[in-house]
Amino acid sequence: MREKLILDTNIFLYDPQVMEQFSDSILLLPLEVIEEIDKFKHDAGEIGRNARRFAQIVDRLRAKGSLRHGVEIGQNCLLQIVSDHYHFNASSHQNAADAILRLALQLREKCQEGEPQPVIISKNVNLRVKADALGLCARDYEPQSLASANLIQGWQRLELSPEEIALLQGGSPLNFQHRKLHPNEYVFACMTGQPKNAVCARMDFEGRELWPILDTTKTLCGIRSLNIEQTFTINALTDENISLVTLSGKAGTGKTLLAIAAGLQQIFADNRYQRLLVFRPTLPVSRDLGYLPGDINEKMRPWMQPVYDALEFIRSQDKKNPARILPNDILTCREISVEPLTYIRGRSIPNQFIIIDEAQNLTPLEIKTVVTRVGAGSKMILTGDPDQIDTPYLDARSNGLTCLIERFQQSPLAAHVTLQKGERSELAETAASLL
Repeated sequence: MREKLILDTNIFLYDPQVMEQFSDSILLLPLEVIEEIDKFKHDAGEIGRNARRFAQIVDRLRAKGSLRHGVEIGQNCLLQIVSDHYHFNASSHQNAADAILRLALQLREKCQEGEPQPVIISKNVNLRVKADALGLCARDYEPQSLASANLIQGWQRLELSPEEIALLQGGSPLNFQHRKLHPNEYVFACMTGQPKNAVCARMDFEGRELWPILDTTKTLCGIRSLNIEQTFTINALTDENISLVTLSGKAGTGKTLLAIAAGLQQIFADNRYQRLLVFRPTLPVSRDLGYLPGDINEKMRPWMQPVYDALEFIRSQDKKNPARILPNDILTCREISVEPLTYIRGRSIPNQFIIIDEAQNLTPLEIKTVVTRVGAGSKMILTGDPDQIDTPYLDARSNGLTCLIERFQQSPLAAHVTLQKGERSELAETAASLL
């Protein structure tokens, strides 16, 4: 017997193709939900695009038959639009949430013995709480079973035999196909019984051999690694064979600082890239910046201040280096550009080191828009903390950064590192742990 699912407005604004994600179900769409989605169709951002896309999908389904009686779609699914049995105008006197709850109550009363109860699918936490209070079943919409990005470490601590450790320390690879590691996954290998005898290593892009990382003291414009996670991060950021690097972790772990330092090192010292591009989301992609005073640079300065703080710190560290790398005008030189993510759509960016900061606030569609901008010879770095979400209807599992990390786990082009140890200051680390 097919399960009856009542779909809320917000899941279509999050994913207009949500109906393709279900199977063996009867999908019930209250008329009030359609009316609510219609209010967003003129929005200039992603929500507006999703609202218009939803309308197009439903209109095509309408051509297949009566939506009132139900149209078969996807994997044994029936889509049915339901309306109030009273006068049509009654729908205008209640919101979609109330309509969904009332429909669920009506269906529950009609359920026969042994028949599954109707289920509300919504990303609205308050609606799910109300449903629970009424004894109704309600679930969050999870398009895939994605783990939190902070649960995907990107590296492992393993014990190896003395012979294997000796082989790695000698610069030779180990055949590691039997360990089932992801391509470009990092390993902190310790000798069995002697944990202090260790070596850093990384799986090759084919997932077959474990190669040692012998240069663990590499500095980036005077910035050096302070822990194992940062060592792996520096390796991923400076390897020209890795085109996509994702860094997740709490504030103060060095994600943005190391990414910017790596870009500057490879531009001014290695001549590997032409420019450093740093993007930070202020509002969703394609949204206007609003009616703030000043030109675009003045508008962006408050949003981009963390980037400028990182540049100032890197410059101060570089000055201590006898062989200075960075120019004196590092904050204004043409090789560095700090831009809003708002205007990235439609661009092609070749031969540049691209950093997307605070990427956890992007939806999967926005992440796709961003990553597909990468041109030939460019490298893209995405940083963020999936536990700090500022965008409605996104959480640690459904945000674009987590989705990207999950999808690229098996890709030879990508590497991921989760940084857990805070290095900003003792106070900052204590606050991150206690508050």
